[in-house]
Amino acid sequence: MDELTRHIQEDIPWCMLFADDIVLVDETKDGVNRKLELWRNTLESKGFKLSRTKNEDIHCEFRNTRHRDDEVVKLGEVEVPKVNHFRYLGSIIQNDGNIENDVTHRIQDGWKKWRSATGVICDRNVPTNLKRKFYRTAIRPAMLYGSECWAVKQQQLHKMNVAEMRMLRWMCGKTRKNIIRNIEIQRQVGVASIDTKIREGRLRWFGHLQRRPTNAPTRKFD
Repeated sequence: MDELTRHIQEDIPWCMLFADDIVLVDETKDGVNRKLELWRNTLESKGFKLSRTKNEDIHCEFRNTRHRDDEVVKLGEVEVPKVNHFRYLGSIIQNDGNIENDVTHRIQDGWKKWRSATGVICDRNVPTNLKRKFYRTAIRPAMLYGSECWAVKQQQLHKMNVAEMRMLRWMCGKTRKNIIRNIEIQRQVGVASIDTKIREGRLRWFGHLQRRPTNAPTRKFD
């Protein structure tokens, strides 16, 4: 797909393509409509089709500008439904630039991984060292996916920390009734706090960006 449509792609972030997931960005609705029509014609000329049911239109108000409510995005004669958020490559993007939905989604994904592994992670006969390795390998990465790019707030860090501490306490066979401080639970399991790992991930990602050449797409908007 990338090779077939290379001549109509634009620089990031105006056009992003991963496999068959396409994101088209423009400052006006007319611009989005032109790009969408161009992609439709190009793909159909190669024997492909843009789905009429899977497209979504999101308007992000990052500037002090207003748009008319009657402005719509269309794929052919079909109006593309407007949404307040959508998922792209596993991350949830909101029209207000917030990450609340993405944080909630990450926590839910962490619990899914946790529930699928309760037979191991909550077994008293399994050594704590093995539980820790499993947690750090399978569960925590699911919760931290994409967190390098989060503009995270304190309340969102608190939600992540509460979810993780519930997991760690059950891993140790403890509850809040045991009146054991969080830092002691973390010491027993042998893991750092989740807000520390988020901070480390953001700093690591920042280092990667700083080492990129100044003309790289990730550096153009520094």
